[in-house]
Amino acid sequence: MTLVTRSATPKRGIYRPSADLVPKVLAGSRPDIARMISRAEAGYDEASDALAALYRHAGRAHVIGVTGVPGGGKSSLISALIRAYSGDSHKVAVVAVDPSSPYSGGAILGDRIRMGDSAEAQQAFVRSMATRGYLGGLARATLQAVDVLDAAGYSPIFIETVGVGQDEVEVVTAAHTVVVLSPPGLGDDIQAIKAGVTEIADIHVVSKGDKPDAAATASALRGMMSLTPLGRPSEWETPILTLSVATGDGILDLKQCLDSHHAHLVTSGELALRQRSISRTRVLATLNHLLRREFDENTTNLAAHLQAVADRSSDPMTAALALLGLNRMEAKP
Repeated sequence: MTLVTRSATPKRGIYRPSADLVPKVLAGSRPDIARMISRAEAGYDEASDALAALYRHAGRAHVIGVTGVPGGGKSSLISALIRAYSGDSHKVAVVAVDPSSPYSGGAILGDRIRMGDSAEAQQAFVRSMATRGYLGGLARATLQAVDVLDAAGYSPIFIETVGVGQDEVEVVTAAHTVVVLSPPGLGDDIQAIKAGVTEIADIHVVSKGDKPDAAATASALRGMMSLTPLGRPSEWETPILTLSVATGDGILDLKQCLDSHHAHLVTSGELALRQRSISRTRVLATLNHLLRREFDENTTNLAAHLQAVADRSSDPMTAALALLGLNRMEAKP
């Protein structure tokens, strides 16, 4: 089967090929980093070789996923961590995945609105990405954006997920360290386990620690963890930290815990295992994207098989194999 390729959309004015952006990105040029991420997000095939080249320069950054229920204070926490890491001369980057506008398809929430002050003051790179209907709490080009920032020398790189409950678990396939944020006082002590994210946490954080019910939320989390099996094997004992962005209490403790977890991953060999898991997920996700795009852009053959399945003259497995150019005997292991 021959996959259909998509050419780059013509640009007004001077258009710099993506290949020309690679040395600029590696040199840390912020405008060119932004251009490269935009092309990754748009899905231009013209950018694929440049993204592949940048991928080979990546792999050094500590990627931290920050997830949790909506309204938990994820953006405020990341703003505080930007200040803490920048104070230690780190080049910090954030990929903030936001809901999509139903009209434009763009991100509804702007990064400059949520954490712009910290980013501008500390020269951090913050990029909002729209989900564009992609489930799982992440945008399709999220990890390509991480590659670009990684190759440009940023570390740590924070991924802030959209905050959609059970779909948040996909962040575990993208980050080395996963922080699950649970705010107190939302009227439901078991919201974290209901959201399906308790077991994926490497670090649990109770936000708004200056609130009177923060201690109760931390206690409830400890009870949940005693009943919930770990989502992935590790010798790391998941801590529960309570902090307050408003007062600054606990921010440095979280930073130290993040650094300790990364050190544990390196020394224990778990980092290599997580990298392989992320690679597997990315390859399969890319394959799925290419196949879906092929059939979306060549609808005639697809329509015939869909009608055959609807008429019961065929079945879903036979139709899928036919679209792949296979038969049942070839598909058997």
